[in-house]
Amino acid sequence: MIRHVLLVRFISNVRYEQIQALKEKFKAMPSLVDGVESVEWGENNSPEGKDQGYSHVILMTFRDHVAREHYLPHPEHTALKAVFRPILEDIIVLDYNVTPE
Repeated sequence: MIRHVLLVRFISNVRYEQIQALKEKFKAMPSLVDGVESVEWGENNSPEGKDQGYSHVILMTFRDHVAREHYLPHPEHTALKAVFRPILEDIIVLDYNVTPE
C-alpha cells in the first residue's frame, strides 16, 4: 500500500466554490480509478502556526505502486489537474510505503 500526501497552498483569491469542486473531484477518485483505495481531505486546524500558508491536506491511498503508476497518467487525474492548477499557489507531495508493524 502506498500513501500519497499532498500539502496544498491555494492562491489568495481562491473561492470557496473552487475548493469544494476540487474536493469533490478528489473524493470521486476511488470510484473512477482502479487502485485508488481511499481519499481523505482535511483543512488545517493546528494551533502551532507552523503551516507556512499550507491550508489543506489530501491523503490518497493506493493499493500498490502499480496502482499509483496507473493513476498518474490516467485521464481522471488529468481532469483533476485542470481544476487544481489554476487555484494552486504551491504544493508539497510525499509518497511512502505503508509497511506492517
